[in-house]
Amino acid sequence: MSVTILGIESSCDDTSASVIRDEVMLSNVIASQAVHEAYGGVVPELASRAHQQNIIPVVAEAIKRAGIDKTELSAIAFTRGPGLMGSLLVGTSFAKGLATSLGIPMIDINHLQAHVLAHFIKENEEDNHQPNFPFLCLLVSGGNSQIIVVKSYKEMEVIGQTIDDAAGEAFDKCAKVMGLGYPGGPVVNRLANEGNPKAFTFSKPHIPGYDYSFSGLKTSFLYTLRDRLKEEPDFIEKNKHDLCASLQSTVIDILMDKLRKAAKDLHISEVAVAGGVSANSGLRDAFQEHARKYGWKIHIPKFAFTTDNAAMVAMTGYYKYLDKDFCPMDVAPFSRVTI
Repeated sequence: MSVTILGIESSCDDTSASVIRDEVMLSNVIASQAVHEAYGGVVPELASRAHQQNIIPVVAEAIKRAGIDKTELSAIAFTRGPGLMGSLLVGTSFAKGLATSLGIPMIDINHLQAHVLAHFIKENEEDNHQPNFPFLCLLVSGGNSQIIVVKSYKEMEVIGQTIDDAAGEAFDKCAKVMGLGYPGGPVVNRLANEGNPKAFTFSKPHIPGYDYSFSGLKTSFLYTLRDRLKEEPDFIEKNKHDLCASLQSTVIDILMDKLRKAAKDLHISEVAVAGGVSANSGLRDAFQEHARKYGWKIHIPKFAFTTDNAAMVAMTGYYKYLDKDFCPMDVAPFSRVTI
């Protein structure tokens, strides 16, 4: 008998719903919020209000595009955390109401685990690009920078993570001080493609093990701007392409150095990348280069599955459904958690 899962994602500022049937994605609908651009970052109260407006039409559209009736759903998977509490409450509450009305179980999903399992989404039955266990996954986003050993669908171990800021946060904050707007990551990426990555040198941390740190890089970047602006008031405008290229190159070097060390130490040659920063073209190029140089078998997600989306939630829910790993109706969301 087929297993049909509705996934609901509302951890930050994207409202998303997806239907997956037996590992194959039938639909994936995302409603983004442009209101935060004016504030230079996500405003939690505005995000939760927008989720309340978007969640019913988004879920309805996902079910419609999937070509099913809601009575065909086997279970509802929803992001429980980590994320913004107000946003998570909207998705959790809606999932509870719909699951109760249909008399089907609920499945709570760890947002970080879902990003990893986005690599298992099939867009058709012949799709066979999925990684083999065990594999390493570099999870990089605005809030997370982690190296994860993925041993199975449900067994994952974080062996390295940022001790301060995440890679995506470094991009966004450095872009903000340059006046490039929010979100900064995509703008930095676009400008970096036209710049010289060796034009400027920024600080790289020396952290033991597989952990990351990006606070020193941000400080080094800020001091460079401060000192050069004293000499040349229009320094940023004249050098923004080279600044972005040098910043991006430094972040990628930091990420890949630790990932390369982990792959060598653990003798794992199957390596994946996930999270919002996995859309960065420089990071994707670095993965391709490492595949050629070190013989890695790499897994890079499609752009649609790099940012927050419900397909990854539904996919994770599918595997938990097979284990009958359901959650009670009184489950509460959590804003912070690890894998």
